[in-house]
Amino acid sequence: MSDASLSGWRATGLIWSARHPVLEWSGPGGATRTSPLPAGADLAFACGPNRLCIGVWRSGARRACPIAERIAAGARSAQCPACQALDRSSSIATDTRLTDPRPFCVYLAHHGSTIKVGITAAERGDARLLEQGALASTILSTGTLLSGRRTEILITTALGLPDRVSSSRKRDARARPGSAGERAAELLAAAARTRQLAGWPAEQRQHPLQVSDHTEAYHLPPGGLHPVAALAALEPAAVVSGRTVCRIGTDLYLDAAPGLLLIDTRLLAGWALGRAAPGAAFTAALHPLDPRQAHDQDALF
Repeated sequence: MSDASLSGWRATGLIWSARHPVLEWSGPGGATRTSPLPAGADLAFACGPNRLCIGVWRSGARRACPIAERIAAGARSAQCPACQALDRSSSIATDTRLTDPRPFCVYLAHHGSTIKVGITAAERGDARLLEQGALASTILSTGTLLSGRRTEILITTALGLPDRVSSSRKRDARARPGSAGERAAELLAAAARTRQLAGWPAEQRQHPLQVSDHTEAYHLPPGGLHPVAALAALEPAAVVSGRTVCRIGTDLYLDAAPGLLLIDTRLLAGWALGRAAPGAAFTAALHPLDPRQAHDQDALF
C-alpha cells in the first residue's frame, strides 16, 4: 500500500474489477487509482489527520467535494449531504436516470436465507453481484431499464422477493453459507417460479437459467466466517493491520491479534491511509461480536 497520507490520496471504497477486489483512491485533480486486496496478503495502514467527503462520480471521473466537508468517523457514507443529493439526482437506484439507453439485466441473488431480485447494467457483468456480496446469482432476462424495473416490481409483488437485503442478514449468511449445490437449487427453484408469472414485459428477453457461484471470488471459507469483533470507527493515527482472509461485498475480514475481525470498508472511505510500520499492532477501536449471532449493522446496500 502506498503512503497515501503523504501524497494527498484518500480511500474512496472497495470496488470489484474483473472479479477482483481493489481499494480505490482519489487524488489531486480528480485522479483515481486502485490497490489490489489479495486474499492471504498482509495489510497494515495508519489513518491520516481527518476524514473528508469523497465527492461524486460523474462521467467516468471523481469530482471533488467543493467545500471538502469533514465526515464523522462513524458514518458509513463518506459523502456530505450536498454530494449525496447530487448523486441521487442521477441514479439508477433512485429511478432518477430512467432514460439510460443501456441494456439491463434482471437477476436473482442468493443471500443465505433470503433471495433478492434486482437489476444491473448488462455491461457490468458480475460486478453488481460482487459489490453486494451475493453468494450466488442467476440472470433472468435482459432488456430496457424501464422494462427491467417493471419486471423487478412484478417479481417483488407477486412472489414477495425483496429488492434489498440488510447488511446484518448478508453477514449472517456468511457464517452459514451452505454448499454451492444448495445455493444453486434454491436459486433455480425461485427462478422457475418467476417464469410462471403473467405480465412479464415483452421488452425483457428471458435467458436460459444458469447459476454463478461467487464464493470462490471472495475466498469465503466453506465453513463460514465467525468474526469476534468489528471495526467501530477510525480516528487519526489509528492502525489497522492483519492478514486478509476474505473480501466480500464492501467488507474485509482480517486475521489479527484479537482474532478474526470484520472491517466495513465504508468506514475507511474519506481517510488518507498511509503505510503503517512493519509489525505495527492493531490499534483502531473495535466492538465485540458474538460469532453465533447475526451482526448488528443493518444498513442496506
